[in-house]
Amino acid sequence: GKLLVVPQDGSHWLSMRMVLEKLWEKGHEIVAVVPDAALLLKSSQSFTIKTYSVPYTQEFVDQYYQK
Repeated sequence: GKLLVVPQDGSHWLSMRMVLEKLWEKGHEIVAVVPDAALLLKSSQSFTIKTYSVPYTQEFVDQYYQK
């Protein structure tokens, strides 16, 4: 089937990503909707990424994480 995912960034995503990859292996079509500036939410061959704008930059996210 088809699955639409709006994941939360951080450790939640690491667990969810593994589940999504298993679902993709079983033939499911997956679309993940993520902010255009995120810490761990990156693309994959297993699912399609659709982004939306947020009022902060990737640089801000990276600097905030380093603190």
